[in-house]
Amino acid sequence: MNRLTAIDGISRSEVLVLGSGTAGLTAALGCAPLRVTVLTKVREGSGGSSPWAQGGIAAAVGKDDAPALHAADTLAAGAGLNDPRAVELLTAEGPQRVKALLALGAHFDLDDSGALALGREAAHSRRRILHSRDATGAEIVRTLVAAVHHAPEVRRVDGAFAIDLVLDGGQVVGAVAVHAGGRRVLHLAPAVVLATGGLGHLYLHTTNPPEATGDGLAMAARAGARLVDLEFVQFHPTALAAGADPMPLLTEALRGEGALLIDDTGRRFMTTEHRDAELAPRDVVARALWSRLMAGHRAFLDSRAAVGEEFPEHFPTVFRLCQEHGLDPRTEPIPVAPAAHYHMGGIAVDDRGRTSLAGLWACGEVTATGVHGANRLASNSLLEALVFGARVAEDLRAGLPAARAPRSLRTAGGPAADVAAAGDAELIAAVRRLMWEKVGVVRDGAGLTAALSELDRLAARHPQASGEARNLLGVGRLVAAAALARRESRGGHYRSDYPAPDPAWQHRLFLTAAPDGSPRFEDAAAETTPSLAVSGSRGR
Repeated sequence: MNRLTAIDGISRSEVLVLGSGTAGLTAALGCAPLRVTVLTKVREGSGGSSPWAQGGIAAAVGKDDAPALHAADTLAAGAGLNDPRAVELLTAEGPQRVKALLALGAHFDLDDSGALALGREAAHSRRRILHSRDATGAEIVRTLVAAVHHAPEVRRVDGAFAIDLVLDGGQVVGAVAVHAGGRRVLHLAPAVVLATGGLGHLYLHTTNPPEATGDGLAMAARAGARLVDLEFVQFHPTALAAGADPMPLLTEALRGEGALLIDDTGRRFMTTEHRDAELAPRDVVARALWSRLMAGHRAFLDSRAAVGEEFPEHFPTVFRLCQEHGLDPRTEPIPVAPAAHYHMGGIAVDDRGRTSLAGLWACGEVTATGVHGANRLASNSLLEALVFGARVAEDLRAGLPAARAPRSLRTAGGPAADVAAAGDAELIAAVRRLMWEKVGVVRDGAGLTAALSELDRLAARHPQASGEARNLLGVGRLVAAAALARRESRGGHYRSDYPAPDPAWQHRLFLTAAPDGSPRFEDAAAETTPSLAVSGSRGR
């Protein structure tokens, strides 16, 4: 911890929200009448992964569906690591959150009778996916942004990159952010909400936007927050393999409508991999693709028969992306490959979004609520953002931490660093390549050990790393360490040296980061250094 220095201004509010995706905006809107400031590092005003979400939002709103059925599918996909209480909350409250979104003016696809059109995706037993064509996330964010513009209690600050959390004693009381033009502003608030999204750009190949660099997770780790499930990264099997960074996503809804996966000989291969073929859980499909790519073959998504001439109307985003890369999905198969897509792990929170640190809440992909377990069920992420963003807001409306005069303000991660420093680009490239090669779709102990050694070497070589580079390096070390500690394969975490699930490992893996960035596990089986685990109290 270091004393706060070099501040150009101070801003105060009752709630400070970091992040402007579905979770952050939902939390901000729900806090009224509290005064809220929303910080986002993108300048366009709506960044993060939410607007990129093509697939849809899952909710039990169909006549043949029920929250209990949705919960059963979610638990089955999670491979034994879900928190049943969190799953129950998600599926039970999901329909009302969808209704609230519709009341704000969201537009979802309708069927011929004028009812909500419901699609089916992998591992769902019912058609329960609501879509807005293939740009569902963009429609949700559009709706929430419009509502924020009409909410006088909410102030948005775009182009503000949060560097570190600020603590007073053991309580989080704000954050330091670099604003446009380089001004360093201390944002003080009795309640801070992290809604900063995921870590897709920790990997060389990802479907996530460039700003998905694990910032909130890194800040929480430096502050000593309890973390969990970091080893579980979901790799989407069907990213467009056309050399782009990030890789364009080819929504799972295509396979839900009957698109097939074929190899470079034209043979359909998923029928021999899983009883659900193309609609198998994402980790199964991703590994099937990976094995073929590693053997020197190519893989394609063939939508010609399933969608064909209806592509421009039913999947306009995918059609546009293909056209931009010189492909016509109406007449030719689309080359695909796995890519990092979603992080099931993150900051440990309770069912109100409270973290282990007083004054700090979190929601969305930066958290690990226990909803997803070892493998996220398709289209549950937007729902989780809505449900738990609203639950955070409900908790904050019930009462903020007591305000007090600042006594000894300190940043969690050392002196406030610049957003970018010399050598950061080199460091980012090295970390992303290393994580993809050693901590990717298929892992093993030797590769993970080598990755940790190289990450330590990179940390020593770049002691002044700042901004996103510092965050990616820190988060990469924790993810790799958690993957090495879990000596089994389960859900999105697959180790070729431990290829089967182990009942002894059917539990979540909690950790905190030591001051040097190394993990301290609560599980004695994973622990290699003395435990410094957070007690788990939820003090305000």
